[in-house]
Amino acid sequence: MSIEAPATTPKLEVVRGPSALGGGRRRFFDLLWLMSVTEFKRVYFGTILGYLWSLIRPLMLFGVLLFVFTKVFKVGSNKVEHYPVFLLLGIVLYGFFQEATSNAVTSVVTEEGVVRKTQFPRLVIPLASILTGMMNLALNLIVVLAFIIAFGVDPSWTWLLFPVGLAVLFVLAGALAMALSVLYVRFRDVAIIWAVVAQVLMYMTPILYPVDAFENATYERLLMLNPLAVIFSQIRIWVLHEPNAPTVLDSAGGWLGLVPAAVIFFGAIAFGIWIFRREAPRIAEEL
Repeated sequence: MSIEAPATTPKLEVVRGPSALGGGRRRFFDLLWLMSVTEFKRVYFGTILGYLWSLIRPLMLFGVLLFVFTKVFKVGSNKVEHYPVFLLLGIVLYGFFQEATSNAVTSVVTEEGVVRKTQFPRLVIPLASILTGMMNLALNLIVVLAFIIAFGVDPSWTWLLFPVGLAVLFVLAGALAMALSVLYVRFRDVAIIWAVVAQVLMYMTPILYPVDAFENATYERLLMLNPLAVIFSQIRIWVLHEPNAPTVLDSAGGWLGLVPAAVIFFGAIAFGIWIFRREAPRIAEEL
């Protein structure tokens, strides 16, 4: 009589969900473009003014702030030669940053239906918020260019460096969008916290005032700890090319003064990539 060997128990393995780039690069970029264009059209679909709303909103804020800071506090008229251009450019650029990152916070949860689909690249969702914001920014920069010409800012070769500043801003916004979108899946407080942080960052960035508005140089150096302050100040130098405006190195007190901002910038990028890659396969389980 033969004795049968006991059946072996199959080993259980952890099956990871779709990754951030699941499905291939070609499919990733196709989906990214499709979601971005669809969202851009959806925001203005059915409105009377359509895409003009993307221009009206920053112009209304610009008009109010221009009156307050030139007629009431008289900050702009005394410190910046082309203050209206400086103010509008800052509002438009920060408007992109705030809109893109804020929309990215809830983007993954909002797209729960597609997140649950097999092999859907998770990274498409927050980056679509950034690309949609870039579309709005492109329209707004047309108005900024008109203001630059109207206020007599002379063209300069440094304008060719403007896309470099935009690219750095896009990278920072993208990294924050990645981190915020997956953190919100677990912690719903993230939306409230980021709304407050984004508002605070607006006043900690030289948008309403120039970086040299402070009489104490220590305040300038503290301000330059903010990577956004460095980016916006450098863009101002490249676009307005004012001869009396301090350079970024002057405001930071030298190269060493820029190290903290660089550490925060690259730290945000590293954290955004790391947290998104770690959480992407688990998103469907958490929703």
